[in-house]
Amino acid sequence: MNSIENENKKYYECFAFGDSPEMADELLNLVLTGKKTATVSILLEDEQTPSVGDLSLVLDGHGNPACVIKTVYLKTVKFCDLTWDMVKLEGEDENFEQWKSGNIRYWTRDSAKRGYTFTTQTPITFERFEVIEVL
Repeated sequence: MNSIENENKKYYECFAFGDSPEMADELLNLVLTGKKTATVSILLEDEQTPSVGDLSLVLDGHGNPACVIKTVYLKTVKFCDLTWDMVKLEGEDENFEQWKSGNIRYWTRDSAKRGYTFTTQTPITFERFEVIEVL
């Protein structure tokens, strides 16, 4: 991931949540309403690692800038070691089993696209963030 310069601000990344325009808009809405304050990701060996304090530009499902978030906490754990107390901050699911099954489907699709093998032992980066600007 390359840092992006925009209006004299340096962003760690510019991205939309999820893997479809519909999912991007749905998850963005959760961010903007304060229900989603965390995310999980898989960083491959050649990808830049985020740091606490990094700013990221979040896009909507059409690729338009929607908000800026700031990373406030990071922890990398195996998928199997994520807890409900952690992932409920994503604001997407009603219970841990629902979250787990949905994320296994998501990471299986992602691994096919990006060329890695997803298992319950795969390292996952858990990130808490705060919205610092709505665009």
